Amino acid sequence: MTLPPFDVDTVLAALTLEEKASLLSGLDDWYTQPLDRPGLPQRVPSIEVGDGPHGLRKETGVDMVWVPATGFPTASAMGASWDRQLMRRVAAAIGEEARAEGVQVVLGPGVNMKRSPLCGRNFEYFSEDPVHSGELGAAYVDGVQAVGVGTSLKHFAANNQEIERTRISVVADERTLRETYLSAFERVVTKADPWTVMCSYNRLLGVHASQNHWLLTEVLRDEWGYRGAVVSDWNAVHDRVAALRAGLDLEMPGTQGATDAEIVAAVQDGQLDIGVVDAAARRVLELVARAYPGADRVNGAVMDLGHAAGDRLTAEQLRLLRAAEHHELAREAAIGSMTLLRNETIPGGGGPALPLEEHSEGAVAVVGAFAEHARVQGGGSSGVDPTRIDAPLAAIRAIANGRVHYAPGYIYEVKNAYQDDNLAILAAHGVVTEEEKPRVARRSATLAKELQLAEAVQHLGKRPLSAAAERLIDEAAVIAGQAETIVVFAGLPLSYEQEANDRDTLALPADQVALILRMADVREKTGARLVVVLSNGSPVTMDPWHDRVDAIVEAWLGGQAVGSAVAEVLFGRSNPSGKLAETFPLALEDTPGFPNWLGERGTVLYGEGVFIGYRWYDALRREVRYPFGHGLSYTTFSYSDLRVDLVDAEVGRVTVTCTVTNTGDVAGQEVVQLYVGDPDAEVQRPLRELRGFEKVKIEAGESTRVRFELLNRDFAYWDSAAVRPDGKTGLWRREGGEFRIEVGASSRDIRLSESIVLSDDPSIPPLVPDAELLDIAASRFVQGHAG
Repeated sequence: MTLPPFDVDTVLAALTLEEKASLLSGLDDWYTQPLDRPGLPQRVPSIEVGDGPHGLRKETGVDMVWVPATGFPTASAMGASWDRQLMRRVAAAIGEEARAEGVQVVLGPGVNMKRSPLCGRNFEYFSEDPVHSGELGAAYVDGVQAVGVGTSLKHFAANNQEIERTRISVVADERTLRETYLSAFERVVTKADPWTVMCSYNRLLGVHASQNHWLLTEVLRDEWGYRGAVVSDWNAVHDRVAALRAGLDLEMPGTQGATDAEIVAAVQDGQLDIGVVDAAARRVLELVARAYPGADRVNGAVMDLGHAAGDRLTAEQLRLLRAAEHHELAREAAIGSMTLLRNETIPGGGGPALPLEEHSEGAVAVVGAFAEHARVQGGGSSGVDPTRIDAPLAAIRAIANGRVHYAPGYIYEVKNAYQDDNLAILAAHGVVTEEEKPRVARRSATLAKELQLAEAVQHLGKRPLSAAAERLIDEAAVIAGQAETIVVFAGLPLSYEQEANDRDTLALPADQVALILRMADVREKTGARLVVVLSNGSPVTMDPWHDRVDAIVEAWLGGQAVGSAVAEVLFGRSNPSGKLAETFPLALEDTPGFPNWLGERGTVLYGEGVFIGYRWYDALRREVRYPFGHGLSYTTFSYSDLRVDLVDAEVGRVTVTCTVTNTGDVAGQEVVQLYVGDPDAEVQRPLRELRGFEKVKIEAGESTRVRFELLNRDFAYWDSAAVRPDGKTGLWRREGGEFRIEVGASSRDIRLSESIVLSDDPSIPPLVPDAELLDIAASRFVQGHAG
């Protein structure tokens, strides 16, 4: 049904105080509050929101039972793609499925920094670097919103651990916050204008993010120019009136009117200015206007055909969802994210271990339960009910023509109640509603024991293997002893990577480590090549098995098509092009913040400052297993002809160009990375910082010219002591002097470098959205609803 455009001003002027207040909390868990009464100029419809970010999680009305949707690679996998255009296409597909299932806002992307690889929710985040995260996050927002569906940029801000996430107070200096933990959010806000920004659970300098005026108003709105709605994470509001004053517009989920009444009472008692309520109500109405530009409802074509909780989609519903096309896109995304970490030369002139010979007659031993039961995602609110799942084992068998032998190798317990397990985990951490508690209490006690056991298994060598585990390893050794190639599928079980829980080790489970070591023994006896395929959402340590295997493929949590993607990469049908967006350390003790990772007495000190990720390892000159940006290919690339030119001194515009040549025999993609260093700064700065990247496809023997552009902010640091014209302290400063420009294949594989001298510019303004660009983006929201 076509309607006139939603008139925010007219509707707002007609609302009572009570109606305005009612708009500022949800109707329930997944809908905003509607309004419709005689005399109201226009009906205010509800907006439905749905969890993301790697696929749509539309609720069915039955707790934790979801409508099927395409499960794409998680953010940590997409981060490894370093591919903005691929991210846009995946995000657009998620947006299309949201429209088809009647959802107006997807709750993603998450751009929190990976302060530690232990964070249980790292699989939902892109990177340890704010430029990388900001670029991929902006591409995600751009893709979803281009089809007329909104996003929710989260979790703002400094939500970098899951244990005690609702209580912990982050203590960090402003420079650390500005350069590291806020920077990715700033980039997404100013480049892509997300419809909503979601606050985090944690406290920042003692104040909950939901009621932190400095964060939500002074920084987000006043400095960055954000004009959308700020929404709470679910049950993250502790004082509704204080949160409203701070700049939080929409509380989720609904409170059955309890906090609406608090707002009304505060206005009537003179404790809250009505202008604050009006501003928040306006932003919620503007969100409604974005979601319903001249239409009474969104598409919802899939749901129009009917769907009962727990049902699979019909053939017609799958067609309307474009499930087949999106599954193919999920496969492409998994391939684009696949990261070849190690590929040693086989002794005797046999060439590199990978790719495998597709037409070889030698037997292939596939070992590891994850080959049969693909790990496609992590646990928690981001869970998707995939439309289908490709298992690696079946895909390898389809290519290797019957010469594949399989053994599970380790115990895999099939969870028939996946959603119940996740909900029980959340319940154990106090993040389910009162209504949910009775239903999950039964599961929580059992699951708590399972989680304790899983955590015990994480301690390598501290728990002897069971007889059943030993038997599975023995069975795997039998088939491996008869094989020319051994492919081990290993990784982290679901219980290791969960919302509301963190890891306490980087090691693989002990039975998997024992399995890999036994396969290495077989390899040394028979001469078979040994390949390890990892399925995990964040780094793992690889001692003591790393040097005893020939190749390592990081498949991440690669989504529902990961199985076919792995098979294509293993057999050379596709060339891996992923690069690490986070450092793989040698040991947990080497990681940033290790001594005070979880904090104490409700407070965590970010004592490492701006030195997280590769910045930390570089500053300490610490060896790592695999550096940030690392990833091999089935071809090779050379770099040459670096040019660095100062184009505009006033704005600090510097262009950097270089030539990249494919020196191998097959086409491939290379991620060209640009780093900037300030060796003579007055403050301690990282050795190098990522400031740009481009992923280029180059045919064998061909070359391409790669171009980057740098501006003042790319050379600047946050000067906390500087005084602004308004009397406040702190601003961006480009300190004059020599800067090092480096181009490379990883943070520790710098191929080209040159220096440039720039003058001092002490007052660089913050990034501010370009009004013309935002108007163009707004027009695209409307176009996305056409047809």
